[in-house]
Amino acid sequence: MYRTHTCGELRIGDAGKKVTLAGWVQRTRKFGSMTFIDLRDRYGITQLVLDGDTDLGREYVIQAVGQVVKRESVNANLPTGEIEIKVESVNVLNKAQTPPFTIEEVSDGGEDIRAKYRYLDLRRAPLQRALALRHRLAQEARNYLDAQGFMEVETPYLIKSTPEGARDFVVPSRMNQGQFYALPQSPQTFKQLLMVAGYDRYFQIVRCFRDEDLRADRQPEFTQIDCEMSFVEQEDVLNTFEGMMRAMFHNALGVDIPNPIPRMNWYDAMDRYGSDKPDIRFGMEIHEISSLVKGHGFGVFDSADYVGAICVPGAAGYTRKQIDELTEWVKRPQVGAKGLIYIRVAEEGIKSSVDKFYTPEQLSQVAEAVGAKQGDLIFCLCGAKRKTQTQLGVLRIEMGNRLGLRDPKVFAPLWIVDFPLLEWDDETNRFYAMHHPFTAPKPEHMEYFYSNRKEDLEKVCANAYDFVLNGNELGGGSIRIHQADVQERMFEVLGISKEDADYKFGFIINAFKYGAPPHGGLAFGFDRLCALFGGQETIRDYIAFPKNNQGRDVMIDSPSLIDQEQLEELKLAIKTEK
Repeated sequence: MYRTHTCGELRIGDAGKKVTLAGWVQRTRKFGSMTFIDLRDRYGITQLVLDGDTDLGREYVIQAVGQVVKRESVNANLPTGEIEIKVESVNVLNKAQTPPFTIEEVSDGGEDIRAKYRYLDLRRAPLQRALALRHRLAQEARNYLDAQGFMEVETPYLIKSTPEGARDFVVPSRMNQGQFYALPQSPQTFKQLLMVAGYDRYFQIVRCFRDEDLRADRQPEFTQIDCEMSFVEQEDVLNTFEGMMRAMFHNALGVDIPNPIPRMNWYDAMDRYGSDKPDIRFGMEIHEISSLVKGHGFGVFDSADYVGAICVPGAAGYTRKQIDELTEWVKRPQVGAKGLIYIRVAEEGIKSSVDKFYTPEQLSQVAEAVGAKQGDLIFCLCGAKRKTQTQLGVLRIEMGNRLGLRDPKVFAPLWIVDFPLLEWDDETNRFYAMHHPFTAPKPEHMEYFYSNRKEDLEKVCANAYDFVLNGNELGGGSIRIHQADVQERMFEVLGISKEDADYKFGFIINAFKYGAPPHGGLAFGFDRLCALFGGQETIRDYIAFPKNNQGRDVMIDSPSLIDQEQLEELKLAIKTEK
């Protein structure tokens, strides 16, 4: 056998044992006539002691046989730090070139070089901890769902393209010339069909694919904990998955989250936080101040539909330079504000960038309305209501970051409920589903749902819910439409013709005609969940082989060209732009 123990296993109680270890040489150190080697595997590091010199280089794969002895100088930072191995023999299993970056807790390699040599980066302890956490969370989810009677069922990866949401990745079919599969953006229709088939509690930890622009928390391929239940209402779904999240927090992190998890409707979330995924770890809520500031001769406020403000605690000492920098920050295209008004609540009195339009008493009324105290700074934006609230929400998060109010070790989960069912798009002059076209309207809004008036349809709330953690949407779902006539009405509202609906979704509409039960479910973004549990914003460290911001795997140089023979077999041609 290559080893009797791992490099993270031995303790002082093992002193005197003869053992065999195998792993990678992390580093070597020469002291007098002795050589010390840190031997590493994914379980930890053990120090080896050899008499004389050695030519073992970094990342050599070796096997060492020796005796466990008490270490003279204890390393309290290592679990194995009380012992070392007095080596009797070393067998080099494989030599290694010097790696292009240090394989340490903190590496000297930049992101690009580490991505190219991802298999080396994965040897580093931070990534090993990240993938170990991912494994633990997957096991916790499976254990919980199995105990709740859920059955894990695999659904197809080669499906039909139904481009109503993000762009599909498409796959040409050799056997069906000129036709294409799509990779699933989610198993949505298949899990609903499983409910029709009578498998009343389904789950799957499943790979999904979306051809969309990337960012820190988004990849072209990602993993979901996908779930569906029959004969349930919204409360049943929320209670079931609150239980799963509590179990995962408690068993994987030793953290207990609120029971029950707070709930907030979408409209309150937008009004108070300017976001449908609010971070409730800190205050700084949005307040409408329109009635207090309009009608005083300041044209910018007077002409605005809405004026909102946030109170930044303890920021009255911000300099004019700092405020000017923030003003430019909110003018960036990513935020889109036209400017920033401030009110400083200082010891010497209230000062504002619009002093000449307002008396100190009027500014004091604004300060009272937003809960500002001496030493606080108020920021105001104006414009269309939802757009301004969104801008204030982005500014709120930025100030939370700058003031250190977003502690990654604090967890504040939240359910957002009662979303609008539909979103109107002025450019295309049609409604789009805010979640997806299989989301059921709230039962009490069915009268509006069957109205042909735009104003009525905008009032319809979805029987939907999102699980939000620390300002991130971790999961979302809904009670589904389970009646064929209601589903057909949904397609009609979305401007999808009967012919298109039959072509794209006829299989599920027909299935509903054979006795579909009431059902609902949700899916958690597993990569994002792992990152947040690990206290990180980016998901890449929690995926073994991620893509970069251009959707490329630079390690294997993918995507890549295929040869002419394959193209001809598929009856495809590459069209080059002139």
